[in-house]
Amino acid sequence: MADLVNVVTVGILLGGIYALVSVGLNLIFGVIRIVNFAQGEFVMLGMYGAYAGYAFLRLDPYVSLLVLLPLFFLFGAVVQRLLLAPLRNEPSMQIFATFGLLMLIENVVLALTRGTAYSVPSPVSQAGIGLFGIQVGVVRLIALAAATAAAVGLGLFLRNTMPGRAIRAVAQDRAAATLMGVDVERIYMITFGIGTALAGLAGCLLAPIYSLSPQIGTSFILPAFAVVVLGGLGSVLGAYVGGFVVGLTEALAGYYLDPALKYAVIFGVFVLVLIVRPSGLFGKVGAEEVGLRDQS
Repeated sequence: MADLVNVVTVGILLGGIYALVSVGLNLIFGVIRIVNFAQGEFVMLGMYGAYAGYAFLRLDPYVSLLVLLPLFFLFGAVVQRLLLAPLRNEPSMQIFATFGLLMLIENVVLALTRGTAYSVPSPVSQAGIGLFGIQVGVVRLIALAAATAAAVGLGLFLRNTMPGRAIRAVAQDRAAATLMGVDVERIYMITFGIGTALAGLAGCLLAPIYSLSPQIGTSFILPAFAVVVLGGLGSVLGAYVGGFVVGLTEALAGYYLDPALKYAVIFGVFVLVLIVRPSGLFGKVGAEEVGLRDQS
């Protein structure tokens, strides 16, 4: 029983990490209808941004957030405006563009760092809390809390603010939103900026947990895609809950089967859920064609 509690706890904490990475990815897909392959690299850049803040300014990664989040928002808005907006009538080319951006970012970081692994220390890196008879790292609890806050905050923003309502309107019917006076291209820039800022947030919070490498984004993007589809395309709640489904699946498979089989088990569950419920756990039928449908 103690082993099961330990595995479930690890799975929940891992799920919080996946949820944190996936919320921004799902937002971008739900509104702009782009599968952003570079989202994992944005997380990686957030981790290196936290390292740069520590190395040059001696900033704790949690303090670096105050500087990095606005920068990542602006970076995302620029990427949308300069790279994706010119391809608005070529959805397939937009996907290829994000994949090209993935390769560009990864190789630039590889050239700058020469593949050297870095770590970002924090005063809470070694701190732990006793929970259900086991020691749980404070940094992982912070990531879990941040994932919850990001999902709740994003849901409230989309429901209760004018920009949020405009985002939902564009997601549901771009033509109608345009007729109502909504600047669709501006909303796309804001949405991609928010999604990129959420990736930067994830990177800063995960920097004290993982060793940094140019390829680390890949280890997040595959589970994130599974999370997005499992939870439901365009559902913020689905991305949050889907993160825990994937995290628990990975933890249980790693403990009771073989860690090398974790992706096989994750995508096995992925296929099973889609057979039973093609729209995902919290998605609605047709959301993959229309956009954000459920922000509850």
